[in-house]
Amino acid sequence: MSENKQVRVREKDPDWRKKEESYREIVKKYPDVSPFVITQIDAQRRGLFYTDAALERLNPAIHQVSKPWGTIYEGRRVPTSLLLRDGTSIIISETTTQTQRDPYTVDVVDGKTVLIDEGDVIEEVEYWEKPQFFDKTTSRGTPMHQVLDARPQRYSVFMSNYCHFWTTPGHGCKYCGIGAGGVKFKGTHSERFNPQDLRETMREMIREKGRFVGVILTGGSILSGAEPFDDELEGYIAALKIVGEVFETRRFPSQVNSTAFTRKQLERLYNETGLSSYTTDLEIFDEELYQWICPGKAANISYEEWKRRLYEAVEIFGKGQVNTGIVAGVELATPNGFKNEEEALKKNFEEAEELTAHGVGLKIDVWKVIPGSIFHNQSNASLDYYVQLTKGFYEIMQKAGIPTYMDSYRKCGMHPNINLDRI
Repeated sequence: MSENKQVRVREKDPDWRKKEESYREIVKKYPDVSPFVITQIDAQRRGLFYTDAALERLNPAIHQVSKPWGTIYEGRRVPTSLLLRDGTSIIISETTTQTQRDPYTVDVVDGKTVLIDEGDVIEEVEYWEKPQFFDKTTSRGTPMHQVLDARPQRYSVFMSNYCHFWTTPGHGCKYCGIGAGGVKFKGTHSERFNPQDLRETMREMIREKGRFVGVILTGGSILSGAEPFDDELEGYIAALKIVGEVFETRRFPSQVNSTAFTRKQLERLYNETGLSSYTTDLEIFDEELYQWICPGKAANISYEEWKRRLYEAVEIFGKGQVNTGIVAGVELATPNGFKNEEEALKKNFEEAEELTAHGVGLKIDVWKVIPGSIFHNQSNASLDYYVQLTKGFYEIMQKAGIPTYMDSYRKCGMHPNINLDRI
């Protein structure tokens, strides 16, 4: 087994393993939860790093390559992410500034690329293969991989590289790394996609038959416009019209993950484009914590108003076509978060019941503490907590009769509760 001396790992609590049930214990404790999903959760929760031997297997001609979060090593490149044997995605980049539990290691053992924890081989993994269009450029000279991002099963359009909530000091979401470094893009080209680039890249993407099953459009919140968020809305409408040009049907498998739009804005989004599903994330299922952790959101759209707009979205897009998500674990952040995991689970499940009663689907994003974010010194929840939340959200959606196909493992792969439909 090789060592990677470039990666520096800093544990916040060197005794954390004594305080939590281990991965193996959790797998045994929850036999009705796929071990692949538990592996996904734990790797996304704790992070990972690559040994030199693992990186020797990275082939930029075949694989998607990224620069890791928080790297201090110029030129270091790593796989964008990983796939498990059943096709489950581990969606996380390497971080070299780990501040919580020690991360997993990706290494080579007996000729196989594997995920390891303290010498215990957890699972075999493989690197994401890149789409063919990634190596091409538009007529403007823009690399197409900067226009469309891709996961193994879907492609993505990032509408803007900046969120207006960061413009007002103290208004950025505390778990988010977008604006924490002080980089400001407001009023520049970084807030908008280029129509020509998008059109040309879409025409190349569609040639890869059978690879992609859907598209998601997302980006930072844009406050400007005749009414708040109108400029953000106009951007989505314009992009969706271009995306829709390569499809023969009126509606196509697509999702927008945006700010919570008003009914008027939602009706325009649905009626003027071929959009089929809609997500707007509450982030935290508690009003007080929403105000503390997401002050920019709270200053512009109250917690109850955000929920009301979700319910209106269901009336427009239909049951099973509207989701909301949480950054799971951030509700335990100190000093104002829930004092224990039991209390947090109770509140999450109560809110989940209310949301699904109105036809809103649920999704979990496992909180990975990001270097540079306001919460960079926080610690996320135990693996047991995440598995309980995963099971609970899935069962609540099943009881409410809300299907998972709009954001399933075939279309996304990131959300462990939805990935339970894989088994």
